[in-house]
Amino acid sequence: MRADRPYDLVLFGATGFTGGLTAEYLARHAPDRLRWALAGRNPDKLAAVRNRLAAIDPALAELPLLTADVTDPASLRAVAECARVVASTVGPYVHHGEPLVAACAAAGTDYLDITGEPEFVDRMYVRHHAEAVRTGARLVHACGFDSIPHDLGVWYTVKQLPADGPIAVDGYVRAGGRFSAGTYHSVLTAFSRTGETSRAARARRAMEPGPDGRRVRAVPGKVGRVREFGQWAVPLPTIDPQVVRRSAAARPEYGPDFRYRHFAAMKRLPTVLVAGVGLAGVVGLVKVAPTRRWLLGRLASGQGPTAEQRAKSWFRVRFVGTGGGRRVVTEVAGGDPGYDETAKMLAESALCLAFDDLPETAGQVTPVAAMGDALLDRLVRAGITFRTLPA
Repeated sequence: MRADRPYDLVLFGATGFTGGLTAEYLARHAPDRLRWALAGRNPDKLAAVRNRLAAIDPALAELPLLTADVTDPASLRAVAECARVVASTVGPYVHHGEPLVAACAAAGTDYLDITGEPEFVDRMYVRHHAEAVRTGARLVHACGFDSIPHDLGVWYTVKQLPADGPIAVDGYVRAGGRFSAGTYHSVLTAFSRTGETSRAARARRAMEPGPDGRRVRAVPGKVGRVREFGQWAVPLPTIDPQVVRRSAAARPEYGPDFRYRHFAAMKRLPTVLVAGVGLAGVVGLVKVAPTRRWLLGRLASGQGPTAEQRAKSWFRVRFVGTGGGRRVVTEVAGGDPGYDETAKMLAESALCLAFDDLPETAGQVTPVAAMGDALLDRLVRAGITFRTLPA
């Protein structure tokens, strides 16, 4: 780490909805020794965010503000070169994310984001992993609800199983909450780019080495009833299984033969059927430019659920792991998944990279590969529950 840089952490995108929540979390919970700054393209909006933070902690009235824009590579290079860690909330990342990743990779600066876009993550590996390895930068994507609870939840589970034989884990996700405009736009953008996503995945597979002498898989499951939970399991096509698989490839604790399956858990079969039909319809609509523009216009950037609405939101992810003749059931649970808890996860991940004693890694790495137990401990202290249930 380059301790001579003026900032331990720069938060890029603090004027957005999730970025503002992340800034507020840092204002309440960051240690006094944290040297940090806000960055974005609009100085007036940044100043308004700083005023909100000063109401939380008057010492933040002079928090530094850095003007930078994704269309101005020099401004991003200046941000990357003055920080040890940069955290970004500026999405959709496939449209806005690469210039900052490139700047951080070149400057040897650790980078985090909250993307759930597989195409973006794969393209960043192809284009910037090698440079980050050279400079020592850690590029850690998916540090929000995608994919911290799932990545760390599987890590927490496999550590309770013998690592000298095959391990299988199934994850079951339940959540209640509302989308913000940023998440809504990212999801629709990903649905409209299935061809590009497939090509990016193939390009990555062609150059990414596999685990030496080990077998690691994330496989789709089938729709079915999980009697012990009293729910229906539906395969969930998110980025989370890919992140889990790459963590398993990086860490020997997942055993010589590891398999993961990822599901949404729903109480009623009609809900499963309606959700499937609705998802197929949206995927079809966003591939047509006029309807995609109409759908994207339904929510303006910066909008999101109120504090009262977020207080009623929640998530629970249960994992069933088997290996070495043992079976373990675990659960990761918390509050509002998309915003309050995502802001918490991103902020704690950034603080973890800035201050904690971590494994030696570089290049594009997963949250578990980069931070593992240190981040898990931070999240537990911050109020996210990791627990083992009766098997």
